[in-house]
Amino acid sequence: MSSTQPLAGYVVVEIGHSVAAPYAGLILAELGAEVIKVENPAGGDSARAWGPPFAGDMGPHFSAFNRNKASVAVNLANERERDALKALIIERADVVICNLRSGAAGKLGLGADTLTAEKPALIYCELGAFGLGGHMSRKPGYDPLMQAYCGVMSVTGESSERPPVRVGVSMVDMGAGMWSAIGILASLLSRKESGQGCRVDTSLFETAVAWMATPISRYLMGGGSQSPHGSGAAGIVPYQAFCTKTGWLVIAAGNDRLFKSLCDVIGRPELAGDPRFSSNGQRVLNQHLLLPVIEEFTASHEREALARILDEASIPNAPVQNVEQLVNDEHARQLGIIQESQGRQHVGLPIRFDKERPSYRSPAPSLGVDTERVLEAYLKC
Repeated sequence: MSSTQPLAGYVVVEIGHSVAAPYAGLILAELGAEVIKVENPAGGDSARAWGPPFAGDMGPHFSAFNRNKASVAVNLANERERDALKALIIERADVVICNLRSGAAGKLGLGADTLTAEKPALIYCELGAFGLGGHMSRKPGYDPLMQAYCGVMSVTGESSERPPVRVGVSMVDMGAGMWSAIGILASLLSRKESGQGCRVDTSLFETAVAWMATPISRYLMGGGSQSPHGSGAAGIVPYQAFCTKTGWLVIAAGNDRLFKSLCDVIGRPELAGDPRFSSNGQRVLNQHLLLPVIEEFTASHEREALARILDEASIPNAPVQNVEQLVNDEHARQLGIIQESQGRQHVGLPIRFDKERPSYRSPAPSLGVDTERVLEAYLKC
C-alpha cells in the first residue's frame, strides 16, 4: 500500500450533492478509497450546473470536488435501482456519506438505522444542514445561510454599517466535509478493534458555530459582540492589509517583539515604548492612533521593496494576491499543491505523507459513466 493511499481497499458510497458531502468524499478518494458517487440521472449533482465556465457537463464546483470518483446514475424513486444500490452498499461498502435533505434517505430505506441494522460494520455519515435534534433539524441549508445564521457574516466585511459580506469560498460546506472525513477516519480506526461500525453525525450549522469559537469566547468573556474588521482581526494590532504604492500588503506583527521590530523598520522606534502601544491590548485600544502612522509609511513604498525590508526584519507579511497570481505562484508550484496531470490542473490535498502528496488518478466523472460497471451485477438480481 502506498503511503499516500492509506485508504486503498476501502469502499465509500457517496449519496451526496453540492459541496459538503462531495468534499468529504474527495478527501477519502484522494487518500485511496474507492468512492462511488450516486447521482440523479436527471441532471446529476446540482453542482454540475454551477457555472460558467463549464467543461463538458460540469462547472468548477463539480470539477474541483469530484475527481478520483466513479459516478453511478440511480433514480432513487425507482425501486429496482434503489434496491441495486442498497445491495451494493450491503455487499461492498465500508462507508456511506449522505447529505440528502433530513429524513429523505430514511424514507427510501437508505437511512442510517436501516443500513447499519443490516450491516453492523457499516460506518454511516449523516451530513445535515442544521444537525440531528433541535426544532430546526428538518430545515434545508446552504453555506451562505449558515454564514448568516451563525454570525460569520457579522464579523466579515468592512463595518457593521455596510451590507453583509459572505466569505468568498464555501468554508462552511468544506468544513463540514472535513469534519465528516475526520469522523469517518476515527470510526474506521475504532472498527479495526471492535469490528463494529457506527453512525457519524455532523452538520453545516455545527461547523459554522465551531468556526465562530473565538468571537463566541470573546462575547462570553465579557468582550461584547465582535464587529467586522476588514482585513484585520479583533484582538490583534497591527494585523491587517496596508496600502502601498503598488498594491496591498498584509503585515502581521502579532506580538510585542514583532511590533518592536516593525517600529524600527518604519523609523519610529519610540512607539514600542509608548504606554499606548507597548502591549497588544493597548495597541488594540489605541489602534485609531497607531494605524495611521503605519499607513503613512507603507503608502510611500513599493510593495515588493517593502516586503523585502520586512522579510529582512523577520516580520510576517504577504501580498494580497488574486486567483491568477496564486495559480502561477512559484511557492505553490514548488510545494506541488497545484497539481497538473493529463492536461488538467487542480488543487491537491493539503497534506503529504513522507513528503509525498496524494496523486491525481482520474478527473471528475461524466454523469453515470460508471453505472454499468459498478451496478450491473446488482441490477440483474
